[in-house]
Amino acid sequence: MFEQTFKNIDDVLWKEAGCTTELDYTEQTSWLLFLKYLDDLEQERALEAELAGKQYEFIIDEAHRWSSWAAPKKADGTLDHDHALIGDDLIDYVNRKLFPYLQSFKQRATSPDTIEYKIGEIFGEIKNRFQSGYSLRDALEYIDELRFRSQQEKHELSHLYEAKIKNMGNAGRNGGEYYTPRPLIRAIIQVVKPKIGDRIYDGACGSAGFLCESYDYLRRGKLTTKELEILQKHTFTGKEKKSLAYVIAIMNMILHGIDAPNIIHTNTLTENLSDIQDKNRFDVILANPPFGGKERKEVQQNFPIKTGETAFLFLQHFIKILKMGGKAAVVIKNTFLSNSDNASRALRQELLSSCNLHTILDCPSKTFTGAGVKTVVLFFEKGKPFDAVQGTPLFSQGKPLTQGMATQKIWYYQLDPGRSLGITNALNDEDLREFVDLQATFAESEKSWLVDIADVDRATFDLSVKNPNKAEESLLREPQEILDEIAALDAESAEILAGIGGML
Repeated sequence: MFEQTFKNIDDVLWKEAGCTTELDYTEQTSWLLFLKYLDDLEQERALEAELAGKQYEFIIDEAHRWSSWAAPKKADGTLDHDHALIGDDLIDYVNRKLFPYLQSFKQRATSPDTIEYKIGEIFGEIKNRFQSGYSLRDALEYIDELRFRSQQEKHELSHLYEAKIKNMGNAGRNGGEYYTPRPLIRAIIQVVKPKIGDRIYDGACGSAGFLCESYDYLRRGKLTTKELEILQKHTFTGKEKKSLAYVIAIMNMILHGIDAPNIIHTNTLTENLSDIQDKNRFDVILANPPFGGKERKEVQQNFPIKTGETAFLFLQHFIKILKMGGKAAVVIKNTFLSNSDNASRALRQELLSSCNLHTILDCPSKTFTGAGVKTVVLFFEKGKPFDAVQGTPLFSQGKPLTQGMATQKIWYYQLDPGRSLGITNALNDEDLREFVDLQATFAESEKSWLVDIADVDRATFDLSVKNPNKAEESLLREPQEILDEIAALDAESAEILAGIGGML
């Protein structure tokens, strides 16, 4: 229904001088989509109020509504070209009047979980990158063709928007920041099994893939009005540091059906762990925190285990903010399992003692397009014996290794789809079906095995993936294979440069 419209919008953005990357395309599409969604939402609420004999108070004043500046209509419903801004007049209005007006909502909002606050936050973080008012006019007319009225329309728009996020994730080496493969997310959720009433959290939510897929999972079946309200208002919390990802996360959740997403624009790691209380804790944590990043010394002071590695700080945060008995699944680079530095070793000890690390999923290379590292997924539950972050971890109390440890056995699964993954050959749901099925009973197979915590080396706490059912694979490639790959990449680069030269 709307696929061609999205392609037309991309064509407009491709020709626009102010938009040069997939990130720009998604950013500009997002703020336009948001304003069109907001207008549709307000019109729907106004109609409902009218039918109920009530007066509806619009969030956006009449002069700045979509129907006034973006798509003024004649009586027959066609675009009123006489009143539609275009060219420099349109750019001037958007930059000097519309954006400042929308930014002011943040100061006027009663609380951060209101739609008014989200409006102010979004337009305080992004800017209009259109330089041509004629290109913007074309984009506005295409966006105006989209509708958010029915569940079916939202469903299709959410799929098209997810495709844009996926393309953005594939566009560069930092793609994993924006896009976690949805088949992997769905498999993780099937293992964790969140339920209505659980508070679900992602402290590094990116484009909110975990939260959106969790909503879809919980939305299945017939729900009561009360359950729907719980899903809308009391289930999902996300935090995101980067401005673009924050905007995309809000739009993504809106398209999936959450009217006022509880996404907070903040650096999660600046929160002091000692300030977290029971009321702040969550039942379920699902996350793919950024790895390879570095945090400043003052941020590291918020954590008992000092390290500059962003992912390791996030893991401490997740352990601390998870409720007793709560469930978590966290994607992390596989070197966490074997690194010999003091921080990695201490963090593994803490995880084993304060949580039941029951499952480790070993993901194949190129699971994350653009990310050059192998990853694993840690599945754990907050253990009852001790909250190690709050005091002395069990492993430091001189007790036997297995005494009071929340983890007793770890079930490993080595995911092998039987092919090399890539942009055109991505992970799919079928690839993960066996993992989900076997994990339900921790069954052993050619690809899965159990490790007793008593067999873990006490000096290193090495948890690295070592499949006892398979011969150890050589990690080194033949020199000629490496040279061939370099030659192929050079040839590809030369071809791309020649193409660009031809366009110039």
